[in-house]
Amino acid sequence: MAPLQNYHVLADEFFTNRPTADIAQDLLGKLLIYDSPAGQVGGYIVETEAYLGTEDPGAHAYQGKHGRANDPLYSEAGSIYIYAIRGFYAFDVVTQANNEPQGVLIRGLEPAIGESIMRHNRTRPGFELSNGPGKLMQALNIHDTKMNYQHFADSSIKIIQDYAKIPRQVAQSQRIGVRTAAEWTDHYRYFVSGNPYVSKTRKRDIDFATYGWKTN
Repeated sequence: MAPLQNYHVLADEFFTNRPTADIAQDLLGKLLIYDSPAGQVGGYIVETEAYLGTEDPGAHAYQGKHGRANDPLYSEAGSIYIYAIRGFYAFDVVTQANNEPQGVLIRGLEPAIGESIMRHNRTRPGFELSNGPGKLMQALNIHDTKMNYQHFADSSIKIIQDYAKIPRQVAQSQRIGVRTAAEWTDHYRYFVSGNPYVSKTRKRDIDFATYGWKTN
C-alpha cells in the first residue's frame, strides 16, 4: 500500500462510552499509521489486550495508582500512552473519559505501508518484524515517550477508520505475561485467528491463504 494522504482518524466516540474490552476487539483490522522521519509506515492491528483501570490487577492504574509514569493513562480517550517495560517500549490507546484510566495495548501489527522502512528499522526476518508489542515499536522506530498525551487527531501516529480489514474469526485468551486472578486474565487478549503477526503463533496455526481476514 502506498503512503496515505486522505483518510479519517477514528472518532473520539470509538474509544469511549462502551466497554474497553469491546474497543480492544473492534481495533482488530484497523490501520495504524505513523508519519516517521524516514517516511510513512504502518499496518493492520492484529492483536490487542484490554486493561480495565483501577480494579484490574494487571493494569498500571490498579488500586488508583497514579504517578508521573502512568499519568498519560488518565488523559482523554483516543490519546497515546507509551511506556518502557523490560527494555522496550509499548503502545497503549487510552479509552474512556478523563481520569478513567483504561486502555488497550497494541500487541501485533501486520505491515501494510512502508514495510521496507520497517525492515530497515528492525532487521528481523519474516513475521518476527512486528509480532509483539516491543517488536512493532522497533519496526516503527519509536524509542521514547515524546508522543504521550497526544491525541490521534493531532499526532504523527494515528489509527484510522479507512481501509480496515475484517477478521474471519476473533480469538481470545489470557493476557500474556499477566499473572493475576483468573477472572482478570481469561478473556482480555484478542487477536485475528490465523494471522502470522500475532505473537507466539505456531506455524501450523497460520492461515497462509488469507492471514485470517475475510476476503469478500
